[in-house]
Amino acid sequence: MAKIAVIGGSGHVGTYLVPRLVKAGHRVINVTRGLKEPYRPDGAWAEVESVVIDREAAEADGSFGRQIAALDADIVIDMIAFTLASTKHLVEALRGRVAHFLHCGTIWVYGANGEIPATEDQPLNGFGVYGSAKAEIETWLLAEARRTGFPATVFRPGHIVGPGWAPLNPLGHFNPQVFAHIAAGRELIIPNFGLETVHHVHADDVAQLVVRAIAAHGAAVGEAFNAVSPAALNLKGYASHMFRFFGHIPRISFMPYEMWRQGRDPAEAEATWEHIVRSPCHAIDKARTRLGYQPRYSSLEAVEEAVRWLIAAGEIDPGPAFAAK
Repeated sequence: MAKIAVIGGSGHVGTYLVPRLVKAGHRVINVTRGLKEPYRPDGAWAEVESVVIDREAAEADGSFGRQIAALDADIVIDMIAFTLASTKHLVEALRGRVAHFLHCGTIWVYGANGEIPATEDQPLNGFGVYGSAKAEIETWLLAEARRTGFPATVFRPGHIVGPGWAPLNPLGHFNPQVFAHIAAGRELIIPNFGLETVHHVHADDVAQLVVRAIAAHGAAVGEAFNAVSPAALNLKGYASHMFRFFGHIPRISFMPYEMWRQGRDPAEAEATWEHIVRSPCHAIDKARTRLGYQPRYSSLEAVEEAVRWLIAAGEIDPGPAFAAK
């Protein structure tokens, strides 16, 4: 099997990806800053080699690409590239030295789509620093695959969910107390009519897609794949489900966004705007057909698992109605 270097393997997706790769028989190197542990324990981590590199510092002195190339990996998975300069630096060091290079992109390479669910062949129209930079990286990488044969694959996660961190909530931001608010049965005011969408994915399903892309090398190189759950959620439907999850009849009202944001935490209101203005909804037919991708979790199942973790960790109070279920 292959020797695989995962850059940023201790994060959300890496928590699931690294053990999957080990169990598939690969030799895995986790390139990390050494600042945190994976979100969940797994005996497979005992077989993982850890290499500590501060990417920002190493890129600044020009050594990062050389250090990754020196690992002599057959496959490199880059989970944490956010600028084209960073990606170019790494690719030039790896050119002719790797059989497969996988880049973690994002569904935010799209600002908004005229047709939904959006397929991978729609023109990229990302906006904002993050989405635009990721679109620039993806465009360059896939062009390199066509022009020079560099063996690049891009996978685009949606809103990543899993135990250990707060999921994107029904108001389109990440404050877990929104779930506590719903658990208490209090009315939830949603911006606009609650018809804007969000598209979650369980971190383990993203990991599954990556492992399948490695196994289906010929079908994956030179391609981008959406890594999301089978269906997006609109905020109204998402909120209604969570009320029922906590044992309540939904209590929801609506307010135009510009009025809704008044008096709210500015960072949370901005996060809500960033999500609803894009309203992602993406197709996974390409990954299903070419890679055999089969998500284990729906969006709601993934969120429920994360919320149960928040309850168990004491992060939110589920209320008596939930306890009585």
